[in-house]
Amino acid sequence: MPTATNTKKNYITALKEAIAEEMERNDDMICIGEDIGILGSAFGTTEGLQEQFGTARVIDAPISEAAIIGTSVGMALNGKTVMIEMQFIDFISCGFDQIVNMMATYHYRTAGDATMPIVVRGPAGAYSGGALYHSQMNEAWFLNSPGLKVVCPSTPYDAKGLLKAALRDPNPVIFYEIKNLYRLPKIEEEIPDEDYIVPLGQAKIRREGKDITIASYGQNVYHCLDAAAHLEKQGYEAEVIDLRSLNPLDEKTIVESVAKTNRFLMVNEAPRTCGFAGDVVARVSDIAFEYLDAPPLRITRMDTPVPWAKSLETHVLPSVREIADTAHRLITY
Repeated sequence: MPTATNTKKNYITALKEAIAEEMERNDDMICIGEDIGILGSAFGTTEGLQEQFGTARVIDAPISEAAIIGTSVGMALNGKTVMIEMQFIDFISCGFDQIVNMMATYHYRTAGDATMPIVVRGPAGAYSGGALYHSQMNEAWFLNSPGLKVVCPSTPYDAKGLLKAALRDPNPVIFYEIKNLYRLPKIEEEIPDEDYIVPLGQAKIRREGKDITIASYGQNVYHCLDAAAHLEKQGYEAEVIDLRSLNPLDEKTIVESVAKTNRFLMVNEAPRTCGFAGDVVARVSDIAFEYLDAPPLRITRMDTPVPWAKSLETHVLPSVREIADTAHRLITY
């Protein structure tokens, strides 16, 4: 890991640095999205970028996700690296066809002749009262589309390193940012001044343990860590894995952990049916069954839209208590 400074930075600052540094490093990089230029994006992620690099490289686009993504595919085919911002990741559905039928397939359709160096990034996640149109985690749509990589960092260090890695990848990457983490003081950390990347496809063990493996990503990682602290008071040691990269998935780290703990729990805030949590549980059953002393389980959001009322939102989403109780049930199975 590169040497860090003594200055702690938040999640959104890490993202801003990653974008600006990659723009400086790569003269062929273009940024495009709604209100990313003059406004500096809805959350300030591209603040000052247009003034620094000009309107030809930081483009304020019309309100049409399909046009934004289709245009970006054309630019990528002509040698550009493109960073697309979705104002909220929920709105990515308006450009769904262009992503899964164009962007994801070009490399395959051209027998490897064409690359698609495009990153589609945007704020995602619930727990903040954003209701159904501003709270989604729709990553399963894209995990089911061959040709796309999918990433979701939980820390400022990883946010910067993974975004830089994504922007240097010749493949299209869907990059989920958790808006609740953007300016959360408790997760601020020191970020290196020198250049670094966090490679795609590598998970990170956030807490070591021997009694159960709990895997997650995004803000649910912190719920899992809090649940692990509760379990510790009961005399149990939970190992918490931050997947970080959903595709490619670091199966090796998961299997090594399950071989040690003999129990597995997957947590995410996306819907349960046909969700990524179920896929990870199935993979553990496929490749680590011999190590299991209890059934691998998952905790997810209920199969509902995210409600606006806080009491209902809390009810449908994973909680620290639910994670701790389920883990305890597996440990004592």
